[in-house]
Amino acid sequence: MQRVGLVGCVKSKRSGPTAAADLYTSTLFVGRRRWVEASCERWFILSAKHGLVPPDEVIEPYDEALTDKGRAERRAWAERVLAQLRERLGELGRYRFEIHAGMPYVDHGLRVGLVAAGAEVVIPTEGLRQGEQLAFYRNRSPGQA
Repeated sequence: MQRVGLVGCVKSKRSGPTAAADLYTSTLFVGRRRWVEASCERWFILSAKHGLVPPDEVIEPYDEALTDKGRAERRAWAERVLAQLRERLGELGRYRFEIHAGMPYVDHGLRVGLVAAGAEVVIPTEGLRQGEQLAFYRNRSPGQA
């Protein structure tokens, strides 16, 4: 089963347009990126503004967060991401999705939609606070998850 990483966006960004993989500058994002680059065959960014973004797509910095959106907007965002995943990958049940993102990105339909499509979903840092997540990415390698 091919592994696909999904990495949540963060607030800290570069000041100008750049490839999405390099736009986000926080230590947490860098750790998540490094993890999925080592553990997954493909990966994408979960952007609060754009939905699903390939790492090589050039985008402008933005100031938008899922935590600022209501429940209905988060559900609509999750449906958009699921549609984008289907468009890029086809049948989602053929994949194992490894999600490295906060719960606002996971709990409003994304995880449920992936599982309903027959996909396997793994969230290596589920239940960890931000500091614990930073330590997780700093002190472990993908084979230790």
